[in-house]
Amino acid sequence: MATDLDELRRLRRARDRMDREYALPLDVPALARTALMSTAHFSRRFRDTYGETPYAYLMTRRIERAKALLRRGELSVTEICFEVGCSSLGSFSSSFTRLVGQTPSEYRAGDHEAIRNLSNCKAMVVTRPRRQPSSFREASGLASA
Repeated sequence: MATDLDELRRLRRARDRMDREYALPLDVPALARTALMSTAHFSRRFRDTYGETPYAYLMTRRIERAKALLRRGELSVTEICFEVGCSSLGSFSSSFTRLVGQTPSEYRAGDHEAIRNLSNCKAMVVTRPRRQPSSFREASGLASA
């Protein structure tokens, strides 16, 4: 039991690092070192614990922040791409479109008036990107079987 709690604390430390440092060039080996685990073990345990890979979690945080910057409208899509820690506009746009269902430009052009009246923490919950199952196995629940 103590080992499980210790492992959860170490996983949370890595997850908290992604939440804080999403704009930095983080990779799975660096995050595994934060959790004091091997890369493979960290990746497996992170997915088991949080339901997504460390990379997917990090990209969700980056897209979440990008959505907030796009609603503000002060920076270009390219500037936002680099601001949130992505190094390629193409992969940023692809990831954004896959998670949000719209391109960054389409999202920016949308009506965000209802969100402007929400507190920051409520807006974050409402606008958090939701991953869709990526395969039939995940969609049908067979991935856990």
